Amino acid sequence: MAILIRLLLLLAAAALAGPAWADTPVRWKLLSSWAAGTVPHKVVEAFGERVRTMSGGRLLIDVLPAGSVVAPTESLDALQAGVIDAQQGGTAYFTTKDAAFSVLGDLQGAWDSPWQAQAWMEFGGGRELARELYRKYNAHFVTGVWYGVESVLSKKPVRTLADFKGMKIRAPVGMGQDVWKALGASPVNLPGSEVYTALERGVVDGSDWGTLSMNQELGYHKLARHPSFPGFHSMPMNDLAVNLKKWNALPEDLKAIVDAAGHEMAREMIQRHAIDDLKVAVEARKLGFEPFDLPPEERRRFREVARKVWAVYAGRSDLARRIHESQLAYLRLIGQLQ
Repeated sequence: MAILIRLLLLLAAAALAGPAWADTPVRWKLLSSWAAGTVPHKVVEAFGERVRTMSGGRLLIDVLPAGSVVAPTESLDALQAGVIDAQQGGTAYFTTKDAAFSVLGDLQGAWDSPWQAQAWMEFGGGRELARELYRKYNAHFVTGVWYGVESVLSKKPVRTLADFKGMKIRAPVGMGQDVWKALGASPVNLPGSEVYTALERGVVDGSDWGTLSMNQELGYHKLARHPSFPGFHSMPMNDLAVNLKKWNALPEDLKAIVDAAGHEMAREMIQRHAIDDLKVAVEARKLGFEPFDLPPEERRRFREVARKVWAVYAGRSDLARRIHESQLAYLRLIGQLQ
């Protein structure tokens, strides 16, 4: 009996002390898709700091800049293999694995604002479909992270879509390139780090890369003085994703903290860029460039051209089709499509 009592006391003491992991912080390496020092990378760093504070130091996240471990297009492979523990990656970069990543990550011309896409993700079935897709790659999708509708840069004035015909334009592989081809442009596949040099040397005449303020931060408007604003063509979704084994190993309260901090990161990313874009737009003439805005009929035409490309990608996998059908239903619900 004495032995049994001592054993029960030891078990009670262990329960009060908490699990073994409570004494040793969990530490993750998170690979960002942004260059060090840029606004979006700082937002991701703030996410890591928020998790540290909310968890009382029990979960520490080392945020690494783009390219510091693997190229942005290879981050999902690194996540799947456990080389990194988490990522804030460009979803459409993984199109070659499954067309569903392109449909999920950047449905060209579909959205007028990130709030629309975020609402679909949170309440229109998007999150469940995204998690099903990422599970195939040993990853847990936490949430989507948007930074706004991108601004397409041009060295020459643009008034209609016809002005893009024959233009050499930097665009990522996948749906974006196919839409530009359908409009008669000549897309060039270059990493974001080479855009400035490509514009400077005349390798490209324009670029599909970031929002107005992101492009201004990188000096692109010195070389291509005609950016679109508000944007009309591309609104990429980045992810917040965690290696599935690492995610499943977390206690429920730390999972809730990552989820809450991730959603706060998404809100901050949207709002910071929205404000920064407006500030740059107001100062455009003083800064030496002239934004253009396509008329409503040209925007509608772009969407109709893009819809044909959506359908092609939707036909390439079951998940691409289901994600596409879910998005179409939501876009009709909000009056974006007839």
